[in-house]
Amino acid sequence: MNNKNYKFGTKAIHAGADPDPSTGAIMTPIFQTSTYVQESPGKHKGYAYARGKNPTREALQKNIAALENATHCLCFSSGMGAMDAVLKLMRPGDEVITGDDLYGGSYRMFTKVFANYGIKFHFVNMTDATNIEKYINANTKLIWAETPTNPTMQIIDIEACGKIAKKHNLILAVDNTFASPYLQNPLALGANIVMHSVTKYLGGHSDVVMGALVLNDEKLYEQLAFIHNSCGATPGPMDSFLVMRGIKTLHLRMERHCFNGKKIAEFLKTHPKIEKVYWPGFTDHPNHEIAKKQMKDFGGMISIVLKGADLDQTFKVASSFEVFSLAESLGGVESLINHPATMTHASIPKDEREKAGVVDNLLRLSVGVEDIEDLLEDLKNVLG
Repeated sequence: MNNKNYKFGTKAIHAGADPDPSTGAIMTPIFQTSTYVQESPGKHKGYAYARGKNPTREALQKNIAALENATHCLCFSSGMGAMDAVLKLMRPGDEVITGDDLYGGSYRMFTKVFANYGIKFHFVNMTDATNIEKYINANTKLIWAETPTNPTMQIIDIEACGKIAKKHNLILAVDNTFASPYLQNPLALGANIVMHSVTKYLGGHSDVVMGALVLNDEKLYEQLAFIHNSCGATPGPMDSFLVMRGIKTLHLRMERHCFNGKKIAEFLKTHPKIEKVYWPGFTDHPNHEIAKKQMKDFGGMISIVLKGADLDQTFKVASSFEVFSLAESLGGVESLINHPATMTHASIPKDEREKAGVVDNLLRLSVGVEDIEDLLEDLKNVLG
């Protein structure tokens, strides 16, 4: 199925999933093999060794590319593997501009791994895109943006960033994990690369770890495909199959994530024990109008600050739920609660975390697709 004019739900179910030619199986087979028989040395049917290509993974890559209205997708063994490949486009002396609120694993990779190879990172407030230009110089090569950000849901204007990147001949890479392709398509807004932690909404069932890069630029794709094959952070066929199965319900799940997220955000907004709620659907959320413009809906990710709570009290709240589970990750069908300061963002120094709003009494909610009445009751039972 190659027609890009199909609607999102149709593409989620059918893109890349051609019937198996040998049996007619409607589900893409799991090609559980490490190597392929060749007719003669170097003469084969497009497959030689499974690190380079696997038919199950190729079907998934076609599917994800279709969801982002792109021509190319590369899947990796994790979201960090995908990010690692993008950073390997850099050379010693190059500079990267990124946000002051982003996933702790991203910050750790930037500062503890690639900074050691002479790459300089600028962590700036990107909610006003004009801030970016203050840090651009002859060495700048990449703008790395998350939107919404993790965990304070900052909204970055992708279109404005894209114009800046184009003006200065830079690569704009957008981490689209929190939104998913259902809510946001950064390539259409001027991004060069879209990154997904496929582990999250695309997989959707908390049973796979995977990453993806999606893009249209042929030259950039060839560079990344070389890194993909050469460095080997490629996923196996079983994981690829599971993600393809998960994506078939992405549009349905996202509708429910958004519905439940809105109800819970509105409930928490007026709760006397909650000091602050971060959710881009509120009209007073910074850059709400940009979120309305570049997103289809506002998602199921919410962060809250508990009023007057110390660390022990915050831990007690986080550990007291029955329906919400205390765990890292997000985007699965089940609702999760997370304490960023000690879990997902522990690698960021405390003063840097707190500047970005990641305080000790902040909790992040990944709202699942359970019955909303049960989720609200769980919150009422814990918060009072």
